[in-house]
Amino acid sequence: MNKKMTLGLVGARGYTGAEILKLIQDHPGLELSYASSRELAGQAIAQPDSGIVLRGEFEHLDPEDVAQRGADICVLALPNGLSEPYVQALDQARPGTIIVDLSADHRFDKNWYYGLPELTRGNAAGKTRISNPGCYATAMQLALAPLRPLLQGPAHCAGVSGYSGAGTTPSEKNDPQVLRENLLPYAPVGHVHEAEVSHQLGIRLRFMPHVAAFFRGINMTVCAELSAPVSNAQLSDIYNKAYGDEPLVKLQEKIPYVRDNACMHHATVGGWTTGKSEQYAVVYVTLDNLLKGAATQAIQNINLACGFDELEGIPHG
Repeated sequence: MNKKMTLGLVGARGYTGAEILKLIQDHPGLELSYASSRELAGQAIAQPDSGIVLRGEFEHLDPEDVAQRGADICVLALPNGLSEPYVQALDQARPGTIIVDLSADHRFDKNWYYGLPELTRGNAAGKTRISNPGCYATAMQLALAPLRPLLQGPAHCAGVSGYSGAGTTPSEKNDPQVLRENLLPYAPVGHVHEAEVSHQLGIRLRFMPHVAAFFRGINMTVCAELSAPVSNAQLSDIYNKAYGDEPLVKLQEKIPYVRDNACMHHATVGGWTTGKSEQYAVVYVTLDNLLKGAATQAIQNINLACGFDELEGIPHG
């Protein structure tokens, strides 16, 4: 790792952008080329209160500017629907650039690699168009992928996210007064993460998202009907076989708490249990929506694409 690869970040103002900057500064194989934000342009990138000590200033770069800067890697941390002009500019000017899109814009595109490393890393090497999974979708897939051969009927998933998942643009989903002593349901049907998990795992599911008054983290409760009886011990074996050797997936028999996984780079799968008939299972997943649900996973995907160790630059252990 003598020569560092350069990385540019578009959408650096958001919570996820800040987490990516922190991970870049501690990565021995990556060097920040630019951090683009219209709102922060001209301000110092260093934010000592947030632990960011990188030199330089934020810039406001349009798609052509980004393409001309020539970074080896471009991370797009933009809201849904805004990535395509940057992708087109890079396709035209620098098609070999590794692009990591954190939005949902390319999660259904067969020409892009969908990077949930614990499930897809076998296809990661050398990829230059990488779609980062959604945070809720990561939690649902980690719960459901090991059960896929046994699933019967749609799985039912109830997710509760901290309000950082609603981003920095003001809305009722990140309004402290709306959330005070409240749980806010939204998008009761047709949520993009429902379609994302169905598409990636080839299963049916129903997803009901909510926002709560805590800042970061996700609790995902998954209930799935099974085609054959399965005991708690068998469920334990299933999850240990799937994730027992995964450094960024922790397993525990008790139900995991959101607060225990906030600011952590791993997901925790736990609390699995079966009903009296042993033909349905309930399992819980918690993760930090800004880290394993976004920034940490992006660094995993960059490491795999570039030939670094998958955990390079990611605190773990």
